[in-house]
Amino acid sequence: MASEGHARGSPAYRRLTLAMLFAGFATFSLLYATQPLLPLFAAEFGLSAEASSLAVSAATGPLAIGILIAGIVSDRLGRRPLLVVGMMAAAALTLLAAVVPGWWSLLALRVLTGLALAGVPAVAMAYVGEEVEGASVGAAMGLYIAGSALGGMGGRLIASVLADVGDWRWALAGVGAIGLAMAEAFRRLAPASRRFVASTSRASMTAPLRDPALLLLYGEAFVLMGAFVTLYNYAGFRLLAPPYSLGQAEVGSVFLLYLLGSASSAWFGAAAARAGLAWPIALLIGGIALTAAQPLPLVIVGVGVATIGFFGAHAIASARVGQRAAQARGQAAAWYLFFYYAGSSVLGSAGGVAWSWAGWPGVTGFCLVLGLLALLGAALLARVR
Repeated sequence: MASEGHARGSPAYRRLTLAMLFAGFATFSLLYATQPLLPLFAAEFGLSAEASSLAVSAATGPLAIGILIAGIVSDRLGRRPLLVVGMMAAAALTLLAAVVPGWWSLLALRVLTGLALAGVPAVAMAYVGEEVEGASVGAAMGLYIAGSALGGMGGRLIASVLADVGDWRWALAGVGAIGLAMAEAFRRLAPASRRFVASTSRASMTAPLRDPALLLLYGEAFVLMGAFVTLYNYAGFRLLAPPYSLGQAEVGSVFLLYLLGSASSAWFGAAAARAGLAWPIALLIGGIALTAAQPLPLVIVGVGVATIGFFGAHAIASARVGQRAAQARGQAAAWYLFFYYAGSSVLGSAGGVAWSWAGWPGVTGFCLVLGLLALLGAALLARVR
């Protein structure tokens, strides 16, 4: 095992961070490409808003469970191979989803896509934590999350534009093809593991759950992701309806705000050692509150501020998980992302009930409660040594 990780500025570090940008882009574009298509699914298949949200939750739910298994496998077999296989398989399944008939066939392939992607996020966190020197982990993790933000934006935007030109099948086909290209770029760039040591400890599965700081970070992941996904899941329904009556491509352009999240995650990730969670969470809460306004510019500004806050908080929290877990990093990261994607799946669908019952005021109220819970968690975390 090499004694030193890749230092910031070295050629290997540059290759690794570029590869992680591609990994983040591929993962989140494939995972959330269906989000801007929810109104189209609802119209074509005769679904309610919360039922159509299954096109997102059907992937994030199995991914949350699969992450725990992927963490165990990666602690025993290594990181890089799982990253490559997971991205390749998810891209191929998305291409297949573009041609299958019927709603239930589409959902089945989304479930498989989520399981395939389970081998990426937790393993990526562990890979960066092992292969990069300690002082540079926050910056490298911030760049990975920046790639995630770009992928979340790019996948949604590309899907929206292609759906406006053709239909949702063209949208999924385009995102699948791009995901395949990103996976191949990662395979060519990512350095082989130098510091990985196989773990056979049976205790590694539950060890992270005995650390109070990690438990609080897992809670943060659950409520923060739930608020963020709910905001974006149902913003499309609001903006397509009167008084805004925007087109599908115009609604998709809202996802350009992910560029703010990309910059936010890179900055907060680099400042992870000194930045507190409370500041980005406060930004998230403020942004959510702004979306309750009626004028469209204020709604867009609110979504942008919430995006900055969410990605900043996620960059800090995920970096701290990697630094806190001295052993079994794969499992520590897996538990973090289990709660992260469970929040997306469970709370994202619950937000649909809030939309059906009370419209956008119900959505903002639901998200604000989650944001306040995250702020409470940050205060408790600051008290843990």
